[in-house]
Amino acid sequence: MLLKQALKKLNKIQSSSWPKIYGKRRRCIATTTTTTTTPSAVPKERVDCVVIGAGVVGLAVARELSLRGRDVLVLESSPSFGNSTSSRNSEVIHAGIYYPPNSLKATLCVRGRELLYKYCFDHNIPHRQLGKLIVATRSSEIPKLNHLMDCGIQNGVAGLKMMDGSDAMRLEPELQCIRALLSPVSGILDSHSLMLSLVGEAEDNGATFSYNTTVMGGHIKENRMCLEVFETKCLENWDLGFPSQPDMVLVPNLVVNSAGLSAPVLARRFGGLHNSFIPPSYYARGCYFTLSSTGVPPFKHLIYPIPEEGGLGVHVTLDLDGQLKFGPDVEWINGVDDISSFLDRFDYSVCTSRAELFYPEIRKYYANLKDGSLQPGYTGIRPKLSGPGQSPVDFIIQGKDIHGIAGLVNLFGIESPGLTSSMAIAEYIAARFL
Repeated sequence: MLLKQALKKLNKIQSSSWPKIYGKRRRCIATTTTTTTTPSAVPKERVDCVVIGAGVVGLAVARELSLRGRDVLVLESSPSFGNSTSSRNSEVIHAGIYYPPNSLKATLCVRGRELLYKYCFDHNIPHRQLGKLIVATRSSEIPKLNHLMDCGIQNGVAGLKMMDGSDAMRLEPELQCIRALLSPVSGILDSHSLMLSLVGEAEDNGATFSYNTTVMGGHIKENRMCLEVFETKCLENWDLGFPSQPDMVLVPNLVVNSAGLSAPVLARRFGGLHNSFIPPSYYARGCYFTLSSTGVPPFKHLIYPIPEEGGLGVHVTLDLDGQLKFGPDVEWINGVDDISSFLDRFDYSVCTSRAELFYPEIRKYYANLKDGSLQPGYTGIRPKLSGPGQSPVDFIIQGKDIHGIAGLVNLFGIESPGLTSSMAIAEYIAARFL
């Protein structure tokens, strides 16, 4: 079993007595890995910190905890890290403009941007500070653009500048708008290189990763959250229900539920956690289309329209190779059962017919977009806490002070700007919950 192999590896760096000082980089940690057997013959292991989910936020948390001298075990249901939301987004480093002042999204995005640029520079992660133009294409959108600037200023975003349409179009000759907000600190990065670096640094500091390992529930015993863990392959045929007995039970000192799309579903299966603390979850698919032409990209900056319900609008981003892409749109999806959520059985195919919805949206600010120039790219799914017609909801980072369970931290609704905020979220968790 992969989990047993991971625990065996973890055991090599943990204490044989309790507690022990682990050299200069280890603090005094009250952890041992001891195997016991429950009455139902399910192996039980005591561990220090468990991070559920190896997306970019889970990886950042694992790195941060390991840097602070904690023994960390990362459990991921997929064969590798970052296979879901973390690898299916715009790869944009956001400035912190869109979010209400003093919200977690605002504070963690601004702090996360600073940490992320520094990390990318220090670790040679490919990135580029391109700058962004948020554009109004009709007069009715100007008040919304002014509101975004006010939010950005209150959130501490530096360098924001409101531009007349003529000035913006001199900066970007292919652009069509009547006013624009310039954010010079926005940028792009290679998210895979970032995640690979976070994994490597976490492992260098003793963190252990167990892939193809799914946490499907838990229960409280002796005031600790006991995690019920399965090999992912054993769940493939459980379409009509859940297996009755886990492969192993883990008893950690600290659990960080960073399961992304399935975080609320998992929390509902934590016995002893009251449902009133678990927000409703919604899923929003978003497609990306790339520009087929291989010539010089028509834009040098990121181009964003005024935000729409459920997202930031069909915007223009560039990757580090100069490939232009448009998206994502918003398509609400329903009827996702728990097993599909745990096993990431979402439909990630790009519906080519949705391109017809993209053309009129893009031509609002890029009138020269040619028919037939959009090619299917990829699809992502946002883990949202607000549905159609509802106001956006802030990140939820929930610990004992809220739900009353020692050692349990739930992360709910970590959508955009989750990538930008990832290192700040990790810093926040370590500061508050260790």
